[in-house]
Order: sequence, then structure tokens, then C-alpha cells
Amino acid sequence: MFRDMRRFKQKLTESECEAVLQKQKRGVLAVLGDGGYPYTVPMNYIYDNGCIYYHSAVEGHKLDAVRAYDKGSFNVLSDGELTDDGWSYSFLSVTAFGRLRILTDESERIEKLRLLGQKYFPTAEMVESDIEKNARRCAVIELRIEHLSGKRVHER
Repeated sequence: MFRDMRRFKQKLTESECEAVLQKQKRGVLAVLGDGGYPYTVPMNYIYDNGCIYYHSAVEGHKLDAVRAYDKGSFNVLSDGELTDDGWSYSFLSVTAFGRLRILTDESERIEKLRLLGQKYFPTAEMVESDIEKNARRCAVIELRIEHLSGKRVHER
């Protein structure tokens, strides 16, 4: 179902892909939006146990798209490094394909919000305070990865 990478010499291993997902802070979620048009949105996320999790408002385009069609993809780029030529970059690109669902179990939703907070907030106190103030207005979306691929990119 998923294509093999054409430039196989640039292919990342699964563990290299997972390392990029663990380290980076943002990526772009792609879903099937209104009228069958692709809808992409930059997202903060966590990678946990073979899944990617995002927080969201409890209503909106993204959630409507997930409810209508449960397949999506997520792309993450590493920070990259300037190459010796002084103008191009070398970076890693990882794309995850999978099934999306909105978490409905309250304890699972709070657990993932806590993990998200731990990645982005400087203190545990701030995480708990934010959960207390905002969790009721937050949905959590899971992307259960079915296919993961990555490559080394050298701009020229």
C-alpha cells in the first residue's frame, strides 16, 4: 500500500526516524479537509509508543476532518545544518502515515496532555496549572502510525 522510497540511499532507519520524532518540536499534520481538499496545519506534538499526539480545540476544521476521514500523515523536519558551501542545508525529513482518532477516555486524554505539557512547559507546576485551567477546552488527537519513512535531504 505504501510506496518504497525512490532514493533508497538517503533512507533513514526506523530508529533514526523515531529519534527525529522524539527530538523535534513541530511538524505538519495533513488530513482530508472540506470538499476533498488537503488541509495541512503546523502542530506541536509528542511521539509516544508508536503514536503521535496533538492537542486541539474541541471544535474546528481539523476535528471535523478527523471525524469525516480517519487517515492522515504528519511530516517533521530536523533543524538542519548549513553545508560547507554556505548557502544550502542538510536535514532529516520524517513522514508518518496512519489512522487518526480523537481520544475519548478522560484519563488517557489527560495523560497525553500531561506528556505534551512536559515537552513544552519549563516546569511541572506550569503543566499542572495549564491542565487545570484549559483541559476541558482541549481535545487530543492520536495518529497511530501504520507506515514511517524518513530520508536525509541535501539541498542543492
